[in-house]
Amino acid sequence: MAAARLLACQNPHMTKERSELKSIGYEIFIGILSILSIVNLLLLYAVQEKSLDTVLTVMNSVFSAIFVADFLYRIFTAPSAGAYFFKHFGWADLLASVPVAQFKILRIFRLIRVYRLLRDVGIRTIGRALSKDRAGSSLYILLLMGILVLEFGSLSVLRVEQGAPGANIRTASDALWYTIVTISTVGYGDQYPVTDAGRIIGAGIIVIGVGIFGTFTGYLANFFLSPKKKEPAPPVESADTGTVEGLRLRLEESEAKLTEIRKLLVEPS
Repeated sequence: MAAARLLACQNPHMTKERSELKSIGYEIFIGILSILSIVNLLLLYAVQEKSLDTVLTVMNSVFSAIFVADFLYRIFTAPSAGAYFFKHFGWADLLASVPVAQFKILRIFRLIRVYRLLRDVGIRTIGRALSKDRAGSSLYILLLMGILVLEFGSLSVLRVEQGAPGANIRTASDALWYTIVTISTVGYGDQYPVTDAGRIIGAGIIVIGVGIFGTFTGYLANFFLSPKKKEPAPPVESADTGTVEGLRLRLEESEAKLTEIRKLLVEPS
């Protein structure tokens, strides 16, 4: 405890950075989503295609919802809500979460903050934290995989199926619906690929979906059913040692006093 206080006094900037840092896995998850959202924004302006615009618009709506939740989480858990909002670009996080194209470029501020926080922590600390919290890290990986498969699976299926003869996946909404029901392993059968490439993509989505939901189910079971960790009991030896040491000192004092009394009784009057 004393060492921690000394470190805080010597390096208050590092202590401040640590107070802004959420879990390592969470910060990496938000950083990757920020990168992906910026890439999607560039694609919307660079590639003028209606089907692509529809998929990317839906994904950007998903990102906006996640970033709104991230803003609320940070402002309610920040040591100082005012400092986070005005000094640490919380206002940029809020504006970047609004589903308006002109504000989405502000997501770069969120990416810069994640980079700054993780850089100050260090690569070794990041590795140890991810290894120690394997369950939480796995959850963020699953969420990230689900988002990536939803976006790129929809784009890939639409690309190979859109112009095929007899295809029933012709629009962006068809591709998104097919990917959602496939990754969730429901498979209604109303939308299905007719090309070999589309079936290969669909098989990959099914395998990834089974892995995601299987791992997620195991995570929930472990979270709700695992016994809570008990607080470690204080060591008995230290208490007993302190008691024995006190008794020994009192016994020595009593013996010294008895010795003085004997000497006084023995001495001639």
